[in-house]
Amino acid sequence: MTGPHVLYVAWGFPPARSGGVYRALATANAFAQGGAQVTVLTAERDAFERYTAVDPALEEHVDPRIEVRRLPFEWPAREPDRSRWPLARRALPRVWWHVRKRLDRIPFPESGYGPWRATLESAAREVHAQRPVDLVVATVNPYVDLAAPRVLAREHGVPYVVDHRDAWQLDVFSGRRTHRRGSRVDRTEKALLRGAREVWFVNEPLRAWHAAHHPGAAGRMHVVANGVDAAFAPGPRLDPPAADAPLRFGYLGTMSRQVPVEAFRRGWVLARSRSPELAGATAHVYGWAGHYAAPDPDTPVLTGEDGVVLRGPVSRTAVAQVYEQLDAMLLILGTGRYVTSGKVYEYMASALPVVSVHDPGNAAADVLRNYPLWFPAADLSAEAVAAALQAAAHAARITDRATREAAARYGSAFAREAQLRPRVQALLAGVSAATGRAPGAGSAGGSLSGDR
Repeated sequence: MTGPHVLYVAWGFPPARSGGVYRALATANAFAQGGAQVTVLTAERDAFERYTAVDPALEEHVDPRIEVRRLPFEWPAREPDRSRWPLARRALPRVWWHVRKRLDRIPFPESGYGPWRATLESAAREVHAQRPVDLVVATVNPYVDLAAPRVLAREHGVPYVVDHRDAWQLDVFSGRRTHRRGSRVDRTEKALLRGAREVWFVNEPLRAWHAAHHPGAAGRMHVVANGVDAAFAPGPRLDPPAADAPLRFGYLGTMSRQVPVEAFRRGWVLARSRSPELAGATAHVYGWAGHYAAPDPDTPVLTGEDGVVLRGPVSRTAVAQVYEQLDAMLLILGTGRYVTSGKVYEYMASALPVVSVHDPGNAAADVLRNYPLWFPAADLSAEAVAAALQAAAHAARITDRATREAAARYGSAFAREAQLRPRVQALLAGVSAATGRAPGAGSAGGSLSGDR
């Protein structure tokens, strides 16, 4: 194997089930398919099983040429086994939390993940010593992932890319800064972005915000949007449901604290009460309640009433079969002009009517604006949500095949591969020119994981 050596850093990598894992999987695969030798640094499998839950089938989709190195990771604040809690936490939980957060931030300014810095840096050095690294790509959050590119850049001049799929200093829902200018986080981020070969963002509002706050790096910032993954994409539904069958709406995704569950519930109940086309309709909710393995008591949940059916988590590898059972999609998102969500691309690929239950200013609206079967709620009032649901129900019944085909074509333009390919090719070409190691053909060799 003679291609450039790319070190890819992602705390969440298969079999993790966290939202960013799909982008991480696709990006690592894209570099491998582009002819690079790829080594992934990620957390150990047990960390996902203990703290965030897993989707084991995802591992089968990691390119077999990728070497995955799994590193020890402890997360005391998320420890689910109370028998392993220290006495101080049981006796003085608030004091323990305060002290724990301060301790976490000593190595790196990030609660929960800061102590992982030393492990990451050691692993990055080891990888580079065994086979020189030509490029590091780190996807954040968590932002401690950036410790690996930082140490190799400082010690060996290795170029790196920051995949800023979230925001460290911006609350994407409220639009407020989360760290003051000049703070340790601000200084750390500024230095890391200033030294990056490229900085990626999932949408233009996020890129623009960071460009304004870090103008020295603005010229190297790119939008690399999420997209639908070919391996998991639903097939387009081009035929209407049976005339005598009640409509089936569907939501796929994580229910977090920011999701306007109550706004949807009020609109759903109102729409079902007054629309003959929604008589007997059901709303099927697939996914996790909260981001962690342990239940979050503050996460809003829907109850199995008023035609709502709680389906629970579904493997990413099985979502295409779920879409085959649905007639319209529910895009229920937290408020924020910086919020896109990865599921919007998958929804469009289905060619089904999509009901947006979120603030009209969300970045997701920019993606959906020209989708032929988009039905946005004008606001989050019960009346507005009900009107959008009724319009989508009508469309599900009467939309002709030509319109559905147009929706499918529009959705297919958002393939994740198309979003990644230009940046991956440009980076590999640049690294190859600097090192003389041209991308290889990518013969099927090497192990899938360093623990195999």
